[in-house]
Amino acid sequence: MLFGAHVSSSGGISNAIDRAVELGCDAVQVFTQSPRMWRPTAYLPEQIERFRTRREEAGIGTVVCHAVYLVNLASPDAEIHAKSAAAMRSTLEAADAIGAEAVIFHLGSHLGSGLEAGLERAVPVLRELLDLTTDRLWLLLENCAGAGGTIGRSVEELAAVVDALDSHPRLGVCLDSCHWWASGVDVTDPTLLDQVVGEVEARIGLDRVRCLHVNDAASALGSNLDRHASVGEGEMGSRLSVFVGHAAFQGLPAILETPGPDGHGPDAEEVRRLRELHRRGVRNARRRAAP
Repeated sequence: MLFGAHVSSSGGISNAIDRAVELGCDAVQVFTQSPRMWRPTAYLPEQIERFRTRREEAGIGTVVCHAVYLVNLASPDAEIHAKSAAAMRSTLEAADAIGAEAVIFHLGSHLGSGLEAGLERAVPVLRELLDLTTDRLWLLLENCAGAGGTIGRSVEELAAVVDALDSHPRLGVCLDSCHWWASGVDVTDPTLLDQVVGEVEARIGLDRVRCLHVNDAASALGSNLDRHASVGEGEMGSRLSVFVGHAAFQGLPAILETPGPDGHGPDAEEVRRLRELHRRGVRNARRRAAP
């Protein structure tokens, strides 16, 4: 497993690699523009070249980019829908330029109009966006906490998107432990986690699971509230090791998106704790599987 964190790219996109190295990461996630603004960031060629060079020097195995939070491809609002499509295109173009492996996004909310109506608005745009992917660069749909008509709260809804896009070969998923917990999936229970992973395998395919977001939860199981907590400090605590240690997830990048000690993201100590959680989770999973 590759261990990483979402880090700031302020001051230049290549600075994200420097920050990841300081945290002891071998994977990293970045925004390619401000997460709360529509305007894309224009990167100078030398910044892109330094990003690629520093990544190789640092041995960062996986780079993923997260689309801005404003994106809602299922929105009935024509202006929001158009801005969302444009933001996704610019993110994919920036991700391709820096050599990233994936763009992770939330499809958005149908705002009460229903899943079918939301997919009717989102699917045509997603087909165009998938044309911008490559054998290296995938588009990853992230599961959500399930509030306010957001699409992707369950394996069934994730599968509905994949099916609507004819199982496109470069469409994958990113599974977030906090979002699953908030939507009612207890990822700390080995039996229940095995069951839902089995659903992913049957309905979507484990080969489409390309990234994990490893976040503790600051809200109760089934709350539908997307509130992240730092590893070991939330509702799941040390039991989060069950999620990160699951056999189906080994070899994937595991990315922290937590507030950290000062509200500015995870620190090196939390990355270390993530590695320890993984060791414990794998060890316990092997014991459970032993005859």
